[in-house]
Amino acid sequence: MGLVAASPQPGRGKLMVAGIHPPRSLDLDWLRLLAVLLLIPFHSAAVFYEGELGRFYVADAQSSAGLSVFIEFVHQWHMPLFFFLAGAASWYSLQTRSALAYLRQRLRRLLVPLLIGIPLLVPPQVYIHELQAGQEKGSFLQFYPRFFDGIRPAGHFEWAHLWFLAYLLVISIACLPVMLRLSRETGERAERRTPPAMHGLGALIALAAPLMLSEALLRPHWAGFQNLYDDWANLVLYLLYFVYGALFCSRGGLWCALDRNRRLLLATAGLSMVLLLALSLRGMVPERAYSAPYMVHQAFRGFNSWSWVLALLALARPYRGRSHPLLRYGNRVGFSIVLFHQPLIVLIAFVVVPLPVALTVKFVLIGLTSLLLSAGLHDLLRLR
Repeated sequence: MGLVAASPQPGRGKLMVAGIHPPRSLDLDWLRLLAVLLLIPFHSAAVFYEGELGRFYVADAQSSAGLSVFIEFVHQWHMPLFFFLAGAASWYSLQTRSALAYLRQRLRRLLVPLLIGIPLLVPPQVYIHELQAGQEKGSFLQFYPRFFDGIRPAGHFEWAHLWFLAYLLVISIACLPVMLRLSRETGERAERRTPPAMHGLGALIALAAPLMLSEALLRPHWAGFQNLYDDWANLVLYLLYFVYGALFCSRGGLWCALDRNRRLLLATAGLSMVLLLALSLRGMVPERAYSAPYMVHQAFRGFNSWSWVLALLALARPYRGRSHPLLRYGNRVGFSIVLFHQPLIVLIAFVVVPLPVALTVKFVLIGLTSLLLSAGLHDLLRLR
């Protein structure tokens, strides 16, 4: 998937200070594993969610206030963290690969699964959604040709959860010149050329400004429909996080600032999230428009997301040298979970939702079964 801060290998890649490649950063690997595993409860909870983020492919007639809050909470920082980690992984990759080799690797790891996954993994989800909504009466084989009848909402064609691969591929290619420059400016030379202000708390705060500005100016028009060609709010936001991931890897002073201000970052993230969730629960979120209240609210969302990414990075720092069999296994099956978890959740939820059992039991059953089957498919198909 290209999210892991891959361990550099000997070869023709660029040399670091004193000819040494950057060490494997296990704290980023742990965060990647967390982000991947959170996909399971997040999309399982989406079955019981009702709110401004829309309805899932399969929806239970009974919604859950607790799971809805969980969705709102994770949604604030989950994908920003994914793209930050992807940017960091790309920086590590460019330490041992040429630009051409990097592009080949991106196409193999992102474009190929996207082209294969869309016709295989997405149509069953759309079909089940239509089936539950009472808009489809025929078999899946009868529905399948209609999947290609036009791009949603005009037709049925979409890329569902695979949107992430498309966005990451486009961002990886678009940012290559910047990534190459950051990959060259490493070690002591980069630190000497960096202004002292970029080594402290002020640098971490300053990096929030573009995120806040992007959310305030773009989100009122582009709410977040992930079609890539008309989704500038998400595209710009995730591009910034991608670049920030590489920037952190090339500037050790940012990690030092993170370590020195750990408690402050955690407190800031906690308070900002409490305030944001309180506004949502009390129905005080302004209506989407180019108005001062809504733009201020979106700017605050941008600040909150960045605060949580920083807080999670700070929490993971003590684990940067700690390996574990669970981490190694998670790195192997992580991409398979990303690919398979949502189609499995949709299929399992379609069967489980009508059962006369408690909502909590449904949630656990959907999540646990999809996790086990995702890992099982990885082993069955012998995927890398």
